Amino acid sequence: MAMPLDVINRAKLRVAEFRLPSLPEGVAQRLDKRLMLLAMALLIVGVVVVTSASMEVANAKHGNPFYHVIRHLIFLTMALGFAAVSFFMPMQVWRRLGGVLLAAAFVLLIMVIVPGIGREVNGSMRWIRLGPINIQTSELAKLFMVVYLAGYLARRLREVRTHWWGFAKPMLVLVLMVVLLLMEPDFGAAVVLMSAALGMMFLGGVRVTQFLLLICVSLTSIAALAVSQPYRMQRLVTFMDPWAEENVFDSGYQLTQALIAFGRGEWFGVGIGNSVQKLFYLPEAHTDFVYAILAEETGLLGSVVVISLFFLLAWRIMQIGRQSERLEQFFSAYVTYGIAFLFSAQALINIGVNTGLLPTKGLTLPLLSYGGSSLIVCCISLAMVLRVDYENQCLLAENNKPVTGENLANREVSV
Repeated sequence: MAMPLDVINRAKLRVAEFRLPSLPEGVAQRLDKRLMLLAMALLIVGVVVVTSASMEVANAKHGNPFYHVIRHLIFLTMALGFAAVSFFMPMQVWRRLGGVLLAAAFVLLIMVIVPGIGREVNGSMRWIRLGPINIQTSELAKLFMVVYLAGYLARRLREVRTHWWGFAKPMLVLVLMVVLLLMEPDFGAAVVLMSAALGMMFLGGVRVTQFLLLICVSLTSIAALAVSQPYRMQRLVTFMDPWAEENVFDSGYQLTQALIAFGRGEWFGVGIGNSVQKLFYLPEAHTDFVYAILAEETGLLGSVVVISLFFLLAWRIMQIGRQSERLEQFFSAYVTYGIAFLFSAQALINIGVNTGLLPTKGLTLPLLSYGGSSLIVCCISLAMVLRVDYENQCLLAENNKPVTGENLANREVSV
């Protein structure tokens, strides 16, 4: 039976109206290509080095040399999909969801330490299993805490700068989250989160006395936690002398094997795919110690290039945050600053561990290491930064000149 013509026309109209949001004319060309190129470069390096570092282990453990590579590419596809969705979410939506995201972070961190829900790996309860994938809750918690803290600073900036209570309230929330992270235990994630929060509070303009007090309390807490558990104390002892006879084949084994990888790499490396340390000598070669394999195969040159890419990425993110602050988009600015600190702190700690500058900690290298949760959260974070830059460009385009007026303080930009 033929459908009435008016019904067909209405259906066509609805289909025509249903489309993805489009960028205003002239703004698409001003999307931050530098940030996207830096991120893509690191992602491509990550695919190459994970492929090289994981094939022998995957073949021995799973009977398929491409097992980890296939999963890494699946995670990358998922990460880019989540990033695309995140880009189309206005920053005002993230701001309104700050409290909900904080509550979700606490729920996830509590769930992961509950027996029967959390999954234990190497003595730590850091993952929740959902079908074929494991979710590392600390990765989500770090980003959600940054979003909440950015919203708090944007709402109560004057109170934070002038009253101790305004400064103390978000710190109490941070302490509770750090305690939950340490119960997993995930000491590395706790340090990264504290570093990001410290950076955000400093850029928020807290008084020097408050900031120095926070620094002292944080350093004292880290030192106390480092010596509170025998295995952490042993890591510190091993870090001081990993080549000692009692350490080299025990708690210092990972570090010594990583240092051997750096030594074999010399100036220009042994060539992609030619690493020896990945052949069951260096544990976690495709996750926590992927940088050591990269150094062995590409040498000092490749190592410096990757460090430079991370530096440029963090610098560009900070520039975007600074632009948001000049436009008086304070929530966007503090989110961007927090993401820059998360990337910087985690990359510095991972590279420091790989090179023997810091005691061994289980932290992935952002955008490079194998791991679905880390990869997805990193891509979502970068998409949020791109969104911030896009909204900045929209404000500039609307005014057709550099914007500094007070009338833009509360303006919302949406697609």
